Amino acid sequence: MHMDPVLPTMVGTIFLVLMVGGLLKFMGQPQIIAYLLAGVLIGPHGLALISDADLVHRLGALGVVLLLFFVGMEVVPEKLRERWRIPVIGTVLQVVFSFLPVAAIGLMYDWSWARIALLTFVICLSSSAVVIRLLQDRNELSTGFGQDMLGVLLVQDLLVVPMLIIIGLFGGQQVDMHSLSLQLIGVVLMGGLLVWIFSGRQMKLPFGEHIRKDHEIQVFTALAICFGLALLTGFLELSTALGAFIAGMLVSAARETQWVHHKLEPFRVVFVALFFLAVGMSVDLDFVIKHWWQVSLVVIAVFVVGTVVNGLILRGLGYQWRESFYGGTVLAQIGEFSFVLAAVGLQAAIITDTGYQLALSVISLSLLLGPIWINLGRASFRPVIDDA
Repeated sequence: MHMDPVLPTMVGTIFLVLMVGGLLKFMGQPQIIAYLLAGVLIGPHGLALISDADLVHRLGALGVVLLLFFVGMEVVPEKLRERWRIPVIGTVLQVVFSFLPVAAIGLMYDWSWARIALLTFVICLSSSAVVIRLLQDRNELSTGFGQDMLGVLLVQDLLVVPMLIIIGLFGGQQVDMHSLSLQLIGVVLMGGLLVWIFSGRQMKLPFGEHIRKDHEIQVFTALAICFGLALLTGFLELSTALGAFIAGMLVSAARETQWVHHKLEPFRVVFVALFFLAVGMSVDLDFVIKHWWQVSLVVIAVFVVGTVVNGLILRGLGYQWRESFYGGTVLAQIGEFSFVLAAVGLQAAIITDTGYQLALSVISLSLLLGPIWINLGRASFRPVIDDA
């Protein structure tokens, strides 16, 4: 009897995730770390159980879309309206104060301003996938603190488009007017949807009563809403995750949509796990071992500087010391969109192949160690998170 060669790999991967996940659960660590470590083990630089890393990356990208769709459903527009100050001002200050140490190092080593700008942008973006999942697991996402962190992540994601344009200009690339036009249309359209959602009006889905009575149609309706708007923002050359996030907010504003979360939860678990497996697979162990000293120093600097900078900003914006530095640890790791910025920097010849591999290693290890750093921060500062 013929057996699909993919089946042993799939079974081995699932059992590896179960074993690593069970061990880490016993140690009190989040499941995310299990996915990341399993990805390192099964990837091309580990046991090489999976050779088609591109396929896993694509499936993982779907996981991010579903994750942010669920996050959008949990957003409370009233809280974000009341708490715009910290996400907007805090993110702007984060970019400014991150630029200062990078510029100081860059001038010391005679870096170009293009490289300084690129590295500033890379370290400014926090991981929506890691932060949101951890806050959800701790039931902190619906609190005032969680809504502020969510707002910061949303503003960071919106800044990706101008960051990409700036990197392209620094690299001597001409701005594609067609792409820029599509992006401007997308910003206006998505901005209009956000304004409508934040106005407090409630939407009613067409044929909502009939959908509510048919369980199979519910699944495909929810997927159509999620991926449909993600496809639209992708066509407009914005982040597909941004479209999914706004789709979740639209569903949350609609009537009779309580079934969405229940129907899509299994999809979210599988695809989010694939995303973190893909991140783990991207870690080049040979490069990390060969350059362990440089990689370690940069990772430590990212966590320490990110925690201090974000903690001081949150303190200056009104948080207590404990919550401020806990927030600093939450935002300290580098986000998944930084992979995109690093790739564009390589294409624009702002960084070399070695610099690109260093960036990939630091970003991947930052995501891998991020949950541990956040747990250490929470244990050290013992913040009191309320629902305010």
